Amino acid sequence: MRYERSSKLFHEAKKIIPGGVNSPVRAFKSVGGTPIFIEKAKGAKLYDEDGNIYLDFISSWGPMIFGHAYQPIIEAVNNQAVKGTSYGIPTILETKIASLALNMIPNMDKIRFVNSGTEACMSAIRLARGVTNREKIIKFKGCYHGHSDSFLIQAGSGAITFGSPSSPGVTKGTAKDTLLAEYNNLEDVSNFFSEYPEDIAAIIVEPVAGNMGCIPPVKGFLEGLRTLCNQFDSLLIFDEVMTGFRLAKGGAQELLGIKADITTYGKVLGGGLPVGAFAASNEIMQFLAPEGPVYQAGTLSGNPIAMAAGYAMLKELDTNQDIFNRLDEKTKCLEEGFRRILKKKNIPFQINRLGSMFSLHFTKEPVIDFKSSAKGNNNFFNRYFHGMLDEGIYLPPSAFESYFLNDALSMEDVEFTISKFKKVISTF
Repeated sequence: MRYERSSKLFHEAKKIIPGGVNSPVRAFKSVGGTPIFIEKAKGAKLYDEDGNIYLDFISSWGPMIFGHAYQPIIEAVNNQAVKGTSYGIPTILETKIASLALNMIPNMDKIRFVNSGTEACMSAIRLARGVTNREKIIKFKGCYHGHSDSFLIQAGSGAITFGSPSSPGVTKGTAKDTLLAEYNNLEDVSNFFSEYPEDIAAIIVEPVAGNMGCIPPVKGFLEGLRTLCNQFDSLLIFDEVMTGFRLAKGGAQELLGIKADITTYGKVLGGGLPVGAFAASNEIMQFLAPEGPVYQAGTLSGNPIAMAAGYAMLKELDTNQDIFNRLDEKTKCLEEGFRRILKKKNIPFQINRLGSMFSLHFTKEPVIDFKSSAKGNNNFFNRYFHGMLDEGIYLPPSAFESYFLNDALSMEDVEFTISKFKKVISTF
């Protein structure tokens, strides 16, 4: 592969965009080298500015579940665009997609649309605090809920502690209300409730973590969170920005059989456009303005083009439910192929997978939380990433990100990827 034009474009971008990118993971900081610049995408393939073609295993970090430039979504966007791109006034599209989404997801009565997953999670936390009249939240190390101040918290010292800011610009006053626990560690959470039994408004969790690689919940973890929230009158928030409408029609709630009090959505919901949402029961949503005192607003929330794309996406998912089985089969095939090759090569590894989410970690230890995910061999991962890139396979440029397969990938594409994986691993 040649990357001369991408290198030149990145150099030019760095002069006028911080780091040359508008989201940090795109900068290839974790893996080294120069990010590629994409010209277009279609189906399962990406086409860069140098003329290289790649099979895409990130699917725009989740939303392209049918593949790129999927015709029903493109038609919906085009049909709406000629009618106008934004009004800032209600449209029937908002009601239609809200009704369809609520029919697909379990346990929720009302939904509000926003413009990103970050905004959805930020709003869900504010709503939970308003409903409970409490200030503290529990989040988990390695779970990412966007870049809102409440979520950019690192661990302090000791088993029971307040967090401290992990980014300049986040105040200590904000950080003190975020309690940080280990993912998949119910004892950590129980200790916080013992210490602050009447102060915790909510737990927010990725039911399947996707920002330290793909890490499914261990048996009893989510059930335990539900029990603790019931016991202490706190709310359980599922961040389904990645898992919603991807792992099942009703997301992780449906797949895992756990009821959350508030759920947040994004990615797939927008069909590739910037959309987020949060949903809850009537009892909780009545606190939200204009009905209640908890304020949340957005001029472009419910943008008609985004709503048109999202409605087309959800309608396709609702009528093509076998897609989840197909994606599971393809991802399982990829996992089995990788396992065979790595075992023969005798390379330490862990593969985590649930549905069409997948990650490979070069470590002997099971990867169940952020601490164990951080023990992976970064040198191996970087060689693996660049080796696959040179073979025309685009993977997440970080060991701490999940892969997201799309339905446009054929079984032949998966087998091709396995063959290229074998070639790359043979050099280790």
